[in-house]
Amino acid sequence: MPVGTAATVKALTQEALEQLGAGILLANTYHLYLRPGHELIRKLGGLHAFMSWNRAILTDSGGYQVFSLADLRKMTDEGVRFRSHLDGSEHLLTPEKAAEIQLALGSDIAMVLDECIETPAPRAAAEAALKRTTAWAGRARNYFLQQARRNGEQVQQWQFGIVQGATFPGLRRESARQLLELDFPGYAVGGLAVGEPHETTCEMTAEVTALLPRERPRYLMGVGRPEQLADYVARGIDMMDCVLPTRAARHACLYTSEGRVLIKNARYAEDQRPIDPNCNCAVCRRYTRAYLRHLFAAGEITAAILASHHNVHFYLDIMRQFREAITFGQLSNFAAELHARYASGPA
Repeated sequence: MPVGTAATVKALTQEALEQLGAGILLANTYHLYLRPGHELIRKLGGLHAFMSWNRAILTDSGGYQVFSLADLRKMTDEGVRFRSHLDGSEHLLTPEKAAEIQLALGSDIAMVLDECIETPAPRAAAEAALKRTTAWAGRARNYFLQQARRNGEQVQQWQFGIVQGATFPGLRRESARQLLELDFPGYAVGGLAVGEPHETTCEMTAEVTALLPRERPRYLMGVGRPEQLADYVARGIDMMDCVLPTRAARHACLYTSEGRVLIKNARYAEDQRPIDPNCNCAVCRRYTRAYLRHLFAAGEITAAILASHHNVHFYLDIMRQFREAITFGQLSNFAAELHARYASGPA
């Protein structure tokens, strides 16, 4: 899922995302709550109408963003009291409030509020966060179902639970079992890819997906590098999101079938090849590496636009290739090829 934090994927229009074949975007509850406000978005017809996007939208709960405001928040069993990074105003985000905001936004998939902690973490801290996450998930689920009944109509939104447990296999399994009792239509694996080794992320993911129902979506949050994605798919993950494709693009890092290209390097000043000779995106069909390098050197906005277009296409195409590889029983071979391409580092 391309990440559109403030109801926009940086440097890309909705038309471009449609052309790229993006079927679902991720938007950020925390940021949209603070600006322009969920009630305004509700008044304007919901997030789909507001941003003119008629395909699917997933909204996160804001938990990770609040987690990152270490000096501006206080966590209690009630919820998270925090100060806005915009104007310093104080707010209380509870499980019910996070669900209320996302119902107002009208996203297709809404995440419950969870407690994300730093890793590595002491077991006691992980146990406390797991307990709070389960309690919050229950409150969020009850609020969501009450609102659905109160309105007397079918709410067109799926609410996902989020498995926590840090890097303790037993706690991950226990978190998954507790959330299964709440009967969510989909489940996410949270609190990973926050500094722990990739192997640990894979291990914890496998512990969780072994317990989650195969017929319901399984979502690993906040990942990852191209060569890592196949490892997660192989462990039962269906959905992923990451800011990396667009963030790397804005920093002149391009992903290709031959590995990373750091386009600012002097070696590309006269390179007339496309970014990726094996790519059929609109950028690779038209522009050269020399031209893109020039745009970055000149500080042109177009550099970020073209690089972002290519990187998002690359990620979406990798996902397409995963689906194809699974169909033909070739996922492990494809994963090995990806790792080999990126083993040598950037060009």
